[in-house]
Amino acid sequence: MESSLKAVIKPSPNSSQGYIIVTAFLALFAIVGFGFYGLPFFFDFIMEERGWSRTVITSGNAVGKLVVAPLFGFLAGWLIDKYGPRRLMMTGSLMLAIAFVGIAFSSSLEMFYLFYIFNALGYVFGGPLPCQVLISRWFSKNRGKAMGIAYLGIGTGGAVVPLIAAGLEKVYGWQMAMAALGILGFLIIFPISYFIKDNAIKEASLLPKEPEKKIEQASMRKILRSRNFYLLAIGSMCSIGVVGGIGQHIKLYLSDLNFSQTEAAHVMSFVLMSSLIGRVLMGWLADIINRKYVMLMIYFIVAAAIPLLLVPDFSGRIYIFAVVFGIGLGGDYMIIPLMAGDLFGLKALGRTMGIILVADGVAEALFPVLLGILYNEATQSYATGFTVLIFVALLGAVFIAFLPKPDQNKGMEGMVEEG
Repeated sequence: MESSLKAVIKPSPNSSQGYIIVTAFLALFAIVGFGFYGLPFFFDFIMEERGWSRTVITSGNAVGKLVVAPLFGFLAGWLIDKYGPRRLMMTGSLMLAIAFVGIAFSSSLEMFYLFYIFNALGYVFGGPLPCQVLISRWFSKNRGKAMGIAYLGIGTGGAVVPLIAAGLEKVYGWQMAMAALGILGFLIIFPISYFIKDNAIKEASLLPKEPEKKIEQASMRKILRSRNFYLLAIGSMCSIGVVGGIGQHIKLYLSDLNFSQTEAAHVMSFVLMSSLIGRVLMGWLADIINRKYVMLMIYFIVAAAIPLLLVPDFSGRIYIFAVVFGIGLGGDYMIIPLMAGDLFGLKALGRTMGIILVADGVAEALFPVLLGILYNEATQSYATGFTVLIFVALLGAVFIAFLPKPDQNKGMEGMVEEG
């Protein structure tokens, strides 16, 4: 009787894995969708009220990432490998709420930077890193598809947040709208993260059995001495820097074209909706062809989208850009942990991605500032900056081209192990 009762109470593998995907989806929905793609919607309001330049307004993200990434990136990876993602995701949700409320009502540049540091902490502790590790530990087969579905959260969050923000701003003003988004993000992430089962070993018997593979796991010393680690890190920095620069400036670029707040919100939303296609498509491709080639495809798509912002205007130009860029954006973040897992194995994925995300965070922070510096105030032109981004995106593809074709079965062992 007791054993049959346990069998009834014990969750099925499908329900456990389904909960993990939903949790990762919602965490990325709020932490990245709101925290990264939502804040730029308010940049023109902040510039108008506080009289700051484009370089200054985008430097908040740079300061936050440059302070947080070196200090907490590797630490977060180590904590996730040792204790699991649950506590970090709950902490990240609190940081997100503090950041949005603080940025909305801070009146000085120093306070603006301080609360951007909280936003960066939310990203490190509650965003892609814990979600990547969480999914990688719970999935062996179809890991690319699972990652792709979870990463739909970024696109969905990024697609809805401009529309929500525009609606709230009309009724309550931009400050209350921003604060409300931060609180909403906390309410989305904290409750569902609380019930994560970090120790998936207890569920291992429920998961489909895989052939046992004795694959040597790379130590951190070995990883840091690996040529492939630096090729992956530098290549990803190039592409993440490019998409970060475009993402932080797209609202300001549309303002130069005299788009209304509603029109700009629709374009921003369209970019992120297109990214949903990219995430599903690239996740599917990552399970059927070598991920190195998928990564190269993504980088070329990103590079090919930017010239559409430089050519003379024609009907539908911005929306064609939104589709092409959105597809590349959708696959960009998702493919990196899959490649890292293939190259170095899952047991070191948290620490490996902790370091790579630090590097990517630096690029993501600096490129918007560089784009602001290269912006021509006299002619209101991004021509120089966008041209630089095209070459950087292609340079990233060059670094990835020198990576070997990794064994995509590597890391299937040790799928669930907790410290």
